[in-house]
Amino acid sequence: MDRKLLDLLVCPTTRQPLLPLDSRGLQALNAAIAAGAVVRGSGDAQSQTLREALVTRDRKIVYIVDDGIPLLDAENAIAAAQIDGLPAA
Repeated sequence: MDRKLLDLLVCPTTRQPLLPLDSRGLQALNAAIAAGAVVRGSGDAQSQTLREALVTRDRKIVYIVDDGIPLLDAENAIAAAQIDGLPAA
């Protein structure tokens, strides 16, 4: 993701800056998705693993990045509490 764009993005709910989810966090997220334990804000299960995601500074909300495009809406937000082993900041 373009660094200039990333510097402009904030969580639409909390207004916290967004950071790329690191490889360990992405691995934990994808493991939770594979186990069927991840539900998006819309209530739908997240069934596809992710190659990229953004996380709020406090690491409580994860946003999907689909083909380089961040999906910054409540329906696609993932509560980080669902992700066992998500490394702390």
